[in-house]
Amino acid sequence: MSVVSLTAVHAKYNLLETLRVPIAVIGSVAFPALATLFFVVPNGAAAEHSFYATQAIISMSVFAIMVNGLFSFALTIAENRSTPWDPYLRTLPAPGIVRVLAHVFSTGAIGLMSLLPIILIGALFTSAEASAARVLAGLVAIAIAALPFMFIGICIGYSMSQKAAVAVVQIAMFVMAFAGGLFLPPIMFADWLDTLSKFFPSRQAREFVIWAVQGGELPWWSWAGILFWTAVFLVLSLVLFRRDEGKRFR
Repeated sequence: MSVVSLTAVHAKYNLLETLRVPIAVIGSVAFPALATLFFVVPNGAAAEHSFYATQAIISMSVFAIMVNGLFSFALTIAENRSTPWDPYLRTLPAPGIVRVLAHVFSTGAIGLMSLLPIILIGALFTSAEASAARVLAGLVAIAIAALPFMFIGICIGYSMSQKAAVAVVQIAMFVMAFAGGLFLPPIMFADWLDTLSKFFPSRQAREFVIWAVQGGELPWWSWAGILFWTAVFLVLSLVLFRRDEGKRFR
């Protein structure tokens, strides 16, 4: 079988395994939706002005995909590594890239599902607005911008135990959410923080999706940063996958 076929098979069964535990899917979908209800809808300045409301919904969408990428990937992989089933999968004739990409497609699909209630809340309870074509462009942009978070989660999952992964993911999530302008818009940042935040994949993702939905000029550091972090963490995830294999099966 080709790498594409093997990846599709692994992704299919990873997704089925997740769907067999409904609360895992419900939690991934409900958490970002509740954050939108609690932090965006009651905020009059963000919810009543179309421009800012749209950006607030975009920020929550990036937050949703970031949380999914960090928590779902890191904790799922760290948990799987502690079970007898994972060593068996390592004996199958499939390259490491197959396992990594299968996690991206299966868990990424759950992440995209978490965007639906956020978009619905934005349409019903705020003045956010965008044409259907812009919404579709935003979904494509957020799928691309999610890649660094997915590979970061994979790196965490293959480099530490489940208990350690929980602590690291929580710290990484809050740091990237704040520094990326997902909780507070970057316009409120001090100059030094605004400059620093441009190096974070969360800020780069936010600007990239805003450009896709609202138009305007796309900052070069946004798409360049997404490409850079995607390449760096993809390579690192493959290295950690091979290191874990050698460490546990040498």
